[in-house]
Amino acid sequence: MSLATDQNPPEASRPRRGRLRATLVAALAIVFVGTAAGFAGFIAQLRGAESKPAGHADGIVVLTGGSSRVSDAMELLADGYGRRLLISGVRPTNGASDISRSLSDNQSLLSCCVDLDRSAVNTRSNAAETRRWAHERGFKSLIVVTSNYHMPRAIVELSHAMPDIELIPFAVVADKWRDEPWWTNGATVRLLLSEYVKYVAAEVRVRLADVGLDLVPEFAEQPTGSLPTHRPATAEAN
Repeated sequence: MSLATDQNPPEASRPRRGRLRATLVAALAIVFVGTAAGFAGFIAQLRGAESKPAGHADGIVVLTGGSSRVSDAMELLADGYGRRLLISGVRPTNGASDISRSLSDNQSLLSCCVDLDRSAVNTRSNAAETRRWAHERGFKSLIVVTSNYHMPRAIVELSHAMPDIELIPFAVVADKWRDEPWWTNGATVRLLLSEYVKYVAAEVRVRLADVGLDLVPEFAEQPTGSLPTHRPATAEAN
C-alpha cells in the first residue's frame, strides 16, 4: 500500500504537465500568428511606387538616411509643393557647402528656402526638431519625405509630436525595392524586420504616453538606414 501511494503523485501530475505544455504551445502559436499578421500589415502600408503628394503644404521635411531622400525633397520644393524645406538629421560634420555640392542644380533654393537640422540623431528627435521648426514658422501642414519602409514609424513619431499639424506622406522608393521582390534578398528582409520592431516599439511608447505613461526614455536606435545597395546577380550576398 505504501509503494502504491508513493507512485500516485507522479501519475497525477502528468495531466497537469500536459495541460501546461499545451497552454505554452498555444500561447507561442498566438504570439507567432500575431507577429506574422502585424508584420504583414506593416508591409501592406509600404508603397511600391512613388507618386506626387495629393496637395500642397506649408512646408516640407525630409528625414535623412536613405538614398535620394534629399534630392526628392528638393524636387518637391522646386515644384512649389511647400514654401520651405527642413533637412532633419544632417551630420554635424557636413557643412552647407557639402550639401550644395551634392545638390548643385538647386543653389538658389538652398540659399533661400532650406533649413538644416544638425541635432536630430533618430526618428524621435527628428520629430521633436520638426515640431520646433514648424511651430516657429506657424506651419499647419507638412509634406514628410522619407523611405517607404521608414514612413510608418516616421508618421507615428511626427503625429505624436505635433498632432495639430497635417502630415502628407511622400514615400521614397529605392531602385532596390523596384528591381526585385523584398523577400528574395536577405539583407532587405533583415532591414524590414528591424524596422518593424522599431515601429512596434514606437507605437507602444506613443500609446503609453497618450494615457500619461511616458515612462520610456528616448528610444535608442541607429540613425535611419537605407536599403542595401544593389549587387550583381553573381554577388555572394545573393
